[in-house]
Amino acid sequence: MNPADLTDLTDFTPVPPPVLLTRDGRGVYSLVLNRPASFNTLSEEMLTALQTALDAIARDDTARAVVLSAQGKAFCAGYNLKEMRANPELAYYQKLFAQCTRVMLAIQNLPVPVIAQVQGLATAAGCQLVAQSDLAVAASGASFGVNGIDAGLFCATPSVPLVRNLPAKQAMEMLLTGQFISADEAHRRGLLNRVVPLDALGAEVEKLVAAIVSKPREAVAMGKALFYKQRETGVEAAYQLAGQTMAVNMMHPVAQEGVQAFIDKRKPQWPVPAA
Repeated sequence: MNPADLTDLTDFTPVPPPVLLTRDGRGVYSLVLNRPASFNTLSEEMLTALQTALDAIARDDTARAVVLSAQGKAFCAGYNLKEMRANPELAYYQKLFAQCTRVMLAIQNLPVPVIAQVQGLATAAGCQLVAQSDLAVAASGASFGVNGIDAGLFCATPSVPLVRNLPAKQAMEMLLTGQFISADEAHRRGLLNRVVPLDALGAEVEKLVAAIVSKPREAVAMGKALFYKQRETGVEAAYQLAGQTMAVNMMHPVAQEGVQAFIDKRKPQWPVPAA
């Protein structure tokens, strides 16, 4: 082999991972979208990395919460349209959207809350990611849209969690017009829990995290599972599910301690991970 054909390893620059995953001593995971140059689009690479990270968190019985954030000016600009356009096959698109659906359901099925920390633009499937999260806090300069219609592509998959966050007509207006809304408007419509200045974003999310980890994991996990399951059923079945969940929850030692502490007018003695 001609030595000139060999790559000069001194010029090799490692490619950073598409997702950064860390865990603190409390069991709180930080999940960071790390493709700022491409506005953190949900490429095949990004979706695969997200699925791997979420699966790892799901296997951790000591996990308490997940903070989903992003590097760069955009939180997430949706699907990677260049990648999609380069593969004009029905089977490819079906596989891609099924892959995205698995990621979204993995967020819902985690036994711990997922909090979206949104610092910038969240559009199309990026807005879907915010809507699919259990809680969401945004910087005041962030904006939200499901503007696939501008490219002739109705945001069908983003519409699924969107209409479960917003009133139907408000969600449909966004889907049909492609118009963006501000963080304040997203808050008014129910997409966000909080809107704060950018420099206060991390601290505001930490307030939610601290409140969550101060509660027993078992009750949070049962409650999250019930919340989503009962929402998709009729009211009678929902009450049956809710009653059974509360009965099982009440039998758990954390609830027994919590109720006794209430009766005794003291703070419950739950094990809380150290910071």
